Amino acid sequence: MNGLSHIIKSNMRQVFSCLSVVLLAGSCLAVPRPHVIVLGKWRTVEVHSDSSEGAQANAQQGKVRTLTIDGRSREYTTGAVHEVTDRYFVVRRAYLLNEALPQDAKNPQWIWRLGGWISIDRQTGRIAQLNLPAFDGDSSDASWYRDYAAYCGTSDDGSKTYLVVAQFGKRKPIVRKEYSGAACVAPTWERGPSRVTFAAAGEKTSFVVHAHSADLQTETTEEENQQ
Repeated sequence: MNGLSHIIKSNMRQVFSCLSVVLLAGSCLAVPRPHVIVLGKWRTVEVHSDSSEGAQANAQQGKVRTLTIDGRSREYTTGAVHEVTDRYFVVRRAYLLNEALPQDAKNPQWIWRLGGWISIDRQTGRIAQLNLPAFDGDSSDASWYRDYAAYCGTSDDGSKTYLVVAQFGKRKPIVRKEYSGAACVAPTWERGPSRVTFAAAGEKTSFVVHAHSADLQTETTEEENQQ
């Protein structure tokens, strides 16, 4: 009987030992693997835009660098990075486009173009294309503050232009105001209250931005506040 008891106890110890190993291995697997995210060295390239005269006629110098995640080249980027949170940052994408004609298919003609904005998740290493309504790769110049992007956008057919404020992670912009004029420079931001000012169509237009909305601020209101 004592021998049988000894065997049972020995087997139980082995079972508990195996369970401990399995649980320990499971806990190790649950720990997220840190991702190594690196932006490479800048290099100067010729950036092209659409034009009735051809892309070559609208080439200008720009700087691009490679976005590498875990040692693997994932995207080309341009411009400064904006830290949205301690987990997410955003940066504008650049890419190579083949401009070869059908008869030149065997000889690709790569040109650099500017794209939209992408977000990078430091925790997962995931890259996502941002939804910035009416953002135009050739004319829009976004200015970021917190999780808001402000820029002048255009309609799909290019017939309309808009003042836009979009919020990170949201599909619908909090500002989309049509105006008559060409593209504008990057808007300027102020805090206390959060306010963005567009210089477009020869005049300045400001919006006070709240959590998920914005109010147009007229020049009269500004003058009253100064007094």
